Amino acid sequence: MKVAIASGKGGTGKTTVAVNLAHVLAMDGPVQFVDCDVEEPNAHFFLKPSFNAEREVSIQVPVVDRELCTGCKECVKACAFNALAVLGDKALVFTEICHGCGGCARVCPTGAIQEEPNRLGAVSIGTADNITFVEGRIDVGTPLAVPV
Repeated sequence: MKVAIASGKGGTGKTTVAVNLAHVLAMDGPVQFVDCDVEEPNAHFFLKPSFNAEREVSIQVPVVDRELCTGCKECVKACAFNALAVLGDKALVFTEICHGCGGCARVCPTGAIQEEPNRLGAVSIGTADNITFVEGRIDVGTPLAVPV
């Protein structure tokens, strides 16, 4: 059985219902609880899991080699999120709005764009009695919550 408690509105009692449901179901067998509210996860306050693993979540973002960049603007044209601009004759990356699609690196005719990981947050895993607990959390100031 899979049960999801979801809503876009804060303060409706989603966490209260979810943790109490998990607690009751765990009396009859193993339960997996996933707190997907990565901007402000709080189910851990109620279930009190012991965390035993954490996995970093990152996306690949472009890094421009200024020696190789010719300012051709192919990367700018390829970016659907306007995360690149050409100032003078060199490309400039706005990492905070990059979605990590890699299109800019693929279209760069000189190979001036490489990609490197940019940390967005982490996923932690733990246990609380008969409950496997999974929690995502974005780093403070991170604008992209979806990948976490």
